[in-house]
Amino acid sequence: MALKVSLLVSACVLVATSAFAQSQEIRRGPAPAWAVASSPMPVPETATGAVFFRRQDAEIHLSDKGQAQYLGYRIRILQPSALQLGNISIAWDPAAGAPIVHGIKVFRDEQVIDVLKDATFEILRREDQLEAAKLDGMLTAVLRVPDLRVGDELEVELTTFQRNPALGSNQSGLLLLGPSPSPGRYRLGLSWDEGHKPDLKMTADMTAAMQNSERAVEFRFDNPPLQSAPTDAPIRYQWQRVVEYSDFHDWSALSRHFAPLYATASVLAPDSSLKREAARLRAAQASPLDRAGAALKLVQQNVRYIYVGLNGGNLVPVSADETWKRRYGDCKGKTVLLLALLRELGIDAEAVLVNSSGVDDGFDQRLPIPQLFDHVLVRAHIDGKVYWLDGTLPPVASPSPQPVLPVKWVLPLTAQGADLERLEWRPAATPEQISLFEIDARAGFDKPSRIVSTEIVRGLPALEQQVQFSSVSEGQLLELFRQNATGGVWQTIDDVKWRYDQKAGASILTISGTGTMDWDDDGPGERSLALPGGGFNPPERRARADHKDVPYYTKPEYTCHVTTVRLPSSTQPNQWSSGKSYDTRIFGRNYHRAWELRDGAIRMIRGSRVEQPEIDSATAQRDNGRIAAFDNSMGWIFYRPSTRKSAVGDGETVPATYDFDWTASDVPCVSAPKN
Repeated sequence: MALKVSLLVSACVLVATSAFAQSQEIRRGPAPAWAVASSPMPVPETATGAVFFRRQDAEIHLSDKGQAQYLGYRIRILQPSALQLGNISIAWDPAAGAPIVHGIKVFRDEQVIDVLKDATFEILRREDQLEAAKLDGMLTAVLRVPDLRVGDELEVELTTFQRNPALGSNQSGLLLLGPSPSPGRYRLGLSWDEGHKPDLKMTADMTAAMQNSERAVEFRFDNPPLQSAPTDAPIRYQWQRVVEYSDFHDWSALSRHFAPLYATASVLAPDSSLKREAARLRAAQASPLDRAGAALKLVQQNVRYIYVGLNGGNLVPVSADETWKRRYGDCKGKTVLLLALLRELGIDAEAVLVNSSGVDDGFDQRLPIPQLFDHVLVRAHIDGKVYWLDGTLPPVASPSPQPVLPVKWVLPLTAQGADLERLEWRPAATPEQISLFEIDARAGFDKPSRIVSTEIVRGLPALEQQVQFSSVSEGQLLELFRQNATGGVWQTIDDVKWRYDQKAGASILTISGTGTMDWDDDGPGERSLALPGGGFNPPERRARADHKDVPYYTKPEYTCHVTTVRLPSSTQPNQWSSGKSYDTRIFGRNYHRAWELRDGAIRMIRGSRVEQPEIDSATAQRDNGRIAAFDNSMGWIFYRPSTRKSAVGDGETVPATYDFDWTASDVPCVSAPKN
């Protein structure tokens, strides 16, 4: 359905402590007085698609009891594929109160069928996210409308409830109309009891549709048009048809509200065993940074991750002592455990709320809504520098100068109240992925070549590989690649090695074996070969019919390909040539390729790095005109027996795959940015 009432309840940050109470049975009752349903819209004879929404109403009501969420809709079933809408599902938090179903009816010709007269909801008491290590205590009820047919109209009205004791009297959330609603009539509403009016903020398209009353706002749409965000625009421009509401008047108020929760939970009991753990870490490590790293590893390695959101919410962290006693916890529990240990070690640190999914662009333009965040980290201040610690990551993840997660905006939790902070972005200094490919063709063109392929991966993908490969023996890993990679380039795979370099923060996978290279026969005695990873696809044009004032966006990345070919021993260096070297910047990205022939081997390096994620329309228009001249040639090398002068590269110095430490932080994959 296109109409949504969203509270953005997160999976990690946002566990309340209210007792498991309230009825678990679904109740029947009339619609609340504040839930004003819109009148059904006539179904046009030309209606097409799977359904037509004669009406859909969503309203949130704010009161001392929290938030009540009314949803009512009447839809015409136009296609067999839409009959699945007769499978009605309600999910709710039992601590907030059982849902109320006001009615479920089927309209068929002149008949009105009361579905609830003969059918009832089945309540499923189960956890549906156990495989993801989540316990949220939510209940689900399902009802399958019997004998639903194409041409019927299905009407459903219900109210669910949300209440987080940890928020006190503060309420917040979103109302939104999706970008591609089915044809029909839609109404969004927000109402409140006296004294509960929140701050409001909405996109311009909602302002135009707003109707005000003393204690409510509503938005009506008939056949709302499809909406699409500007092409290639930053995520903040996808914020469309949204109404925000919040009782937190600024980000500092939100910071002050949550800070005591973490401060209280991180206080250790006088006889806490964590004090002994901290003393042990202090004695074992000399420097504050090493002590912080040891504390982080203790939490990562000895406290398994399980999200527990039982008993009505997901805002309050379990205490550090309780988390250590259980030996499991979510990001909040692990964070307060880290804060407690760091305090015992004399290290200044605070909890910081973040959004881990990479969609926080534009948070500075939002109202202070706690549910926008889904994760919490520890930010430590050590020897004048900032380090980020994430207790939910694998034990190889050390304190780092930047969060491992793709974070732009963070909210520190402090007693005085902190403002939203933007993390400074800079082009990556080290590639997230380096592909090394070594071809030893010294035996000749027609003989199998020895091949060594190495992949160096950093960031979250590296940690995912660490989890995946660390549980596999070398023999199992070898057999796995022999079964899945042999054929194509590889004739044989003789060895597979994997390791995680904690200092470099990199997963390193090396495969060794033999393969037959696809040398092209270019005529009498002449050969050529396209090197793996040698060429670039040309960039796509950046153009829009409208939204010309909106910048164009490219997701930051930095990749590098390094290929070395040990040339056949029967050839001479002056008989070889290569494709062109180049160094180009277009659409905010650096494209770099360099060659060198040295010590009987052709060395090629090819790097790509985004140096400017956002460019304006003028820059995009200028670079559109440069696409035709973009060099997208493959990385060819040529053997010409009659050639008397080598033509490999333009005098660059290029390290081979085997004579440089490619886990270093200063790999020469791109040129320095130009001012």
